[in-house]
Amino acid sequence: MAQHLESVDDYVASQPDEVQPILHEIRRRTLAVVPGASDRISYGIPTITLDGHYVVYFAAWKHHISVYPVPDGGEDFEREIAPFRAPKGTLKFPLGKPVPYELIEKVATLLAERERGRGGY
Repeated sequence: MAQHLESVDDYVASQPDEVQPILHEIRRRTLAVVPGASDRISYGIPTITLDGHYVVYFAAWKHHISVYPVPDGGEDFEREIAPFRAPKGTLKFPLGKPVPYELIEKVATLLAERERGRGGY
């Protein structure tokens, strides 16, 4: 992973060509489902923020895309994320397989609701 990136665009551009469209789509969709959100680099990876507070992080790795953290959800949601759940509150989506963008949208929506609940938005 490249270091000292200034923007999400820089981060995406630093990734392999075949991964860039996936990152663009995750960014587009997460920003779309979190009204008022913006993005920036935090901890060296793209971060969707709401009023300056992090909502969701995503990152490209050699064999997968990760999304952090994993929100609490109902039983149906837990079943849906089970195949992608990894240690330390991470969801891993293998490269070379279809990316479940709708699931990532659900994750971002749940995390944004949690953040709004915390901040009294």
